[in-house]
Amino acid sequence: MKILMMLAGLFLWSATGLSQRRHMMETFTTDMPMVHDPVMAYEDSTYYLFATGMGIQKMTSKDRKSWTVHSEPVMSVIPKWTHDSVPGFRNHVWAPDVIQWHGRWWLAYSCSTFGKNGSAIGLLSCCSLAQGMWNDEGCIVTSREKHDNWNAIDPNFVIDDNDNPWLVWGSFWDGIQIVRLDSSMHVALSQRPRTIARRYNLNSKTAKAALPINPNPPKNPTSDFAGPNAIEAPFIFKHDGWYYLFVSWDYCCQGSKSNYRVAVGRSKIIDGPYLDSKGIDMRYGGGNLFLEGDKKEYEAAGHCAAYHIDGQDIFICHGYSVAQKGTSVLIQRHLYWTADGWPTLKPQE
Repeated sequence: MKILMMLAGLFLWSATGLSQRRHMMETFTTDMPMVHDPVMAYEDSTYYLFATGMGIQKMTSKDRKSWTVHSEPVMSVIPKWTHDSVPGFRNHVWAPDVIQWHGRWWLAYSCSTFGKNGSAIGLLSCCSLAQGMWNDEGCIVTSREKHDNWNAIDPNFVIDDNDNPWLVWGSFWDGIQIVRLDSSMHVALSQRPRTIARRYNLNSKTAKAALPINPNPPKNPTSDFAGPNAIEAPFIFKHDGWYYLFVSWDYCCQGSKSNYRVAVGRSKIIDGPYLDSKGIDMRYGGGNLFLEGDKKEYEAAGHCAAYHIDGQDIFICHGYSVAQKGTSVLIQRHLYWTADGWPTLKPQE
């Protein structure tokens, strides 16, 4: 869950945060950007990084080493419909995603409040990232408290092999959801979300037979509402005929106490089933552990994205820095692939 109060604490008290806070109202450059829930885009030899922040944080770079943190957020004005749809939401926008499709850039973003699933995923579009003039395209999907057993945050766009757009999202409750979109990047007619990944499925005989499901799962330390299904932040990456579903397990946003980590499964079909290397369905708790904190550089790491840019497969996420006492910073790695087609990581760049 994206915890506004805890995030604010990290920014206020870390040494890096003190340095960057001086620049909050001006553009500045850094080689260790503080970031949460990063996603990347590439246009005209420039890398763009978007992340959780007031109005969505924006950074640019020519080399992915030195990043310019822009003072002006993506959303200088928050659409009124977001406040009407999500009581308590203001301007701290969570977990964006960005994709170019049919000659236009599309950016999804999350509107929510701490620990609750009364949430909405909004949509922006523009012709050029450099121009940065985003149009409000309204709402893609909403979740309602005490009505929907999923949470409409952490969106990710993916285009299937037939050039159809899909949206995958989710945080806790019943886990990761997917639905097909139409050409306007809204939910296609008659389509409904379906669950493709969980940590637990206590009512499933299949799950009980396949996995040693914990009959007494631990209490969620961050929310009294979300339950123990500690899975969120999906990202689907296509490679060599497979769709790879990356997810984050456990808990973010607690600084040095975070235990976030990344898992992955794969499928030949975009809406699953996604299986791990042992053949266990991610709907029933499956998933290969892909990345976790090494307790030397990072206490924990998660909320990832992956891209094929300029001939390279790139993996990014945020990690809770040991040296910076739990501050959330950008992690970048090169992806490479094992002989049996599973992703793995090269050392820190």
